[in-house]
Amino acid sequence: MEKRMLGKTGHMSSIVTLGCVAFGRVPQKEADRIIDLALSHGVNHFDVAPTYGEAEVRLRPWMKEYRDEIFLACKTLKRTRKEASEELERSLRRLGVDYIDLYQLHALDDPMEMEEALGPDGALQAMIEAREEGLIRYIGITSHRPPTIIESLKRFEFDTVLFPLNFVLRRHRCPENDYEPILEIAREKNIGTIVMKAFAKGPWPPEVAEHPEKRPYSTWYEPFSSQEEIDKCLWFALSQGVTTVASAGDIRLVPKIIDAAERFRELTIEEQEKLVESAANLKPIFPRS
Repeated sequence: MEKRMLGKTGHMSSIVTLGCVAFGRVPQKEADRIIDLALSHGVNHFDVAPTYGEAEVRLRPWMKEYRDEIFLACKTLKRTRKEASEELERSLRRLGVDYIDLYQLHALDDPMEMEEALGPDGALQAMIEAREEGLIRYIGITSHRPPTIIESLKRFEFDTVLFPLNFVLRRHRCPENDYEPILEIAREKNIGTIVMKAFAKGPWPPEVAEHPEKRPYSTWYEPFSSQEEIDKCLWFALSQGVTTVASAGDIRLVPKIIDAAERFRELTIEEQEKLVESAANLKPIFPRS
């Protein structure tokens, strides 16, 4: 599988990141199957979070044997220095590791939360201290809202940024979902770019959204799911010059995403334009109504 430089970290990340939310609510045996598949096909970048059910615990057995082969990314939703420090310690224990490669401010969408997290007694201070202590190596930010990301990148030299990017968002571009300024800033500052929601088709139809048990996949949005669709989603995202794309949050989609990655080819401008126009009648997942 192709690998790309993750910005100033210098790490060569696989073009697919294993989104560990996919096995946060599945038995260990099922998680093991997906983790083994990912590793055997060259996936070396894993993304997990305390909010992903039992995902940290599912990863723990694999960390013992494959820690040196896995670039481990984790996150915190906490916004204060004290809470973020405590959550980091908990994640280290649950994962069974001495350090985390990339620790990220998770879902920093709200401007008020940004002010708190980046403030003098905010979560960012805990992350800076943890980096000095060797508990984490790099600091990143994740957000669904480009305006908040752009402001955050002005205030601190983050190593990575994780954000939504797909051809549906590109077709329905507006200030609240326009990822292109993020790509430009990342190029200027050598920030590693990690894509999420690359496989999002749109919100679930109302009749399905109101009854989660009727959803064919465990994602909160309706995903593209055929191999051909997944190929196009992944190839479009990777054709934007990003480092890596996180897999969707359902284990049934991960094998198809890995397959698409191993056959990756950059789409021509004409192919990208055609794909973007095909989303004219689709509803983007952001901004959320």
